[in-house]
Amino acid sequence: MLLAIDQGTSATKAVLVDAAGRVVARGSASVAQSHPQPGWVEQSATEIWDSVRAAVADCLAGQDAASVAGVGLSAQRESLVLWARSSGEPVGPLLSWQDQRTAAHCGRLRAEGAGERVRSLSGLPVDPMFSAPKATWLLDAHDPDRSRSRRGGLCLGTVDSWLLSRLGGDHLIEVGNASRTQLLDVRTCQWSPELLDLFGVPPEVLPNVVASAGPFPPVSGLPPLRDGTPVLAVMGDSHAALFAHAGWRPGQVKATYGTGSSIMSLGHLPESGSDALCATVAWDDGAPRHAVEGNIRASGATLTWLAAVLGLTPEALAEQAAGSSDGVHLVPAFGGLGAPWWDDEAVGLFSGLTFGTRAPQLARAALESIAFQVEDVVAAVHREVAPVQTLLADGGPTANRTLMQLQADTSDRRVRVPRDRDLSALGAAHLAGVGAGIWDRSALEALDRGGEIYLPQEAEPSRRQRLALWHGAVARARARGTGEDRGRTPA
Repeated sequence: MLLAIDQGTSATKAVLVDAAGRVVARGSASVAQSHPQPGWVEQSATEIWDSVRAAVADCLAGQDAASVAGVGLSAQRESLVLWARSSGEPVGPLLSWQDQRTAAHCGRLRAEGAGERVRSLSGLPVDPMFSAPKATWLLDAHDPDRSRSRRGGLCLGTVDSWLLSRLGGDHLIEVGNASRTQLLDVRTCQWSPELLDLFGVPPEVLPNVVASAGPFPPVSGLPPLRDGTPVLAVMGDSHAALFAHAGWRPGQVKATYGTGSSIMSLGHLPESGSDALCATVAWDDGAPRHAVEGNIRASGATLTWLAAVLGLTPEALAEQAAGSSDGVHLVPAFGGLGAPWWDDEAVGLFSGLTFGTRAPQLARAALESIAFQVEDVVAAVHREVAPVQTLLADGGPTANRTLMQLQADTSDRRVRVPRDRDLSALGAAHLAGVGAGIWDRSALEALDRGGEIYLPQEAEPSRRQRLALWHGAVARARARGTGEDRGRTPA
């Protein structure tokens, strides 16, 4: 058997997978967030490690832990932790990928003309989502002269790096996660001295970059797993989901629906680059595999937020959704907008409200905001990389059949949803299984993924009109107080 651990924004999940690729046991533990100031999103690194231990114990309750041949780990990506090397204790909070406290810093870098060079080296736009400006903030707060970092007294890392340090003490980071820090040269897969200098990050504070298949330290202190159980794979959560779709096959484009959303496909950006999409390293299982990606900051989080406002659960909110929003649009720019706009000054808004607007229309607008945002990124992939006929969907919100049909109609593309929706954990299990000699690529491609296919049913004039009205709402969310409007409508 293989044990996969998926450390996400709101929960840690663990799944036990047999040699046929079937999930035979599951466990989970929730993880809290705090918002000490508007736009700030923090988590406790200690609580995240505790959640991993709880999820593993839950998953393996009543199972034979000795049957676990290896462990795979997937993790939320751009979130950043600073800890003391000697004690292993966190220094300050974990800054979430959703955190916006570095928006002003990013704005200054763009105004100084650094944006193009940063994107050229890292593949990523200058944006608060990524780890590099968070690294500057954490070091300014806890090591302002960088003396402690240069002496090797501090460790800086993403969640995978933090968890690996808990397991074996080594300061490592998997290359796909490293590519999301904005400190890695996406072409050489090494830390970029130029980016380190720009963001004020001493190289001594950073982990060693390793391939997705390791080598990693074996398990230690994660009962009921036996100490010494090998860790055979580490991936970013979105990258692992693409791997679970067998996304190395040509033309595969997946959308992961979670707190936010990631649309990813293997390949390279066009030579002229792209303002809408990012370049990243998907994984390295013998050689680096590059991918293009667009990131949406709020998808499932939009439903969670609106449900809390209305005193409902997200499931009850989705069930209330009307067949039409009656012209209401929700632009969920809670912390600005990600791809394809990359506008950290955009504001969240409802538009089109009338005296007749009720909770069902608001719920429908929330669902539509997810489908619209995903299609805006998929359209950029279709336009700039390769045609997209079928969208591979995964993540918890894909259980909502209304949302999936809405996605097919909004995108005018087939949407395929596998039987097991939590593909981040499965992808880590699949790569670990390759390392354990259980599968090869052809065996993974042959696994029965089951699931459903949603076909578009909406007439083209109606679809185009809905998209045009959505883009009008996005333009309003991006309008500045001076009347300036930086909105643009994707072709």
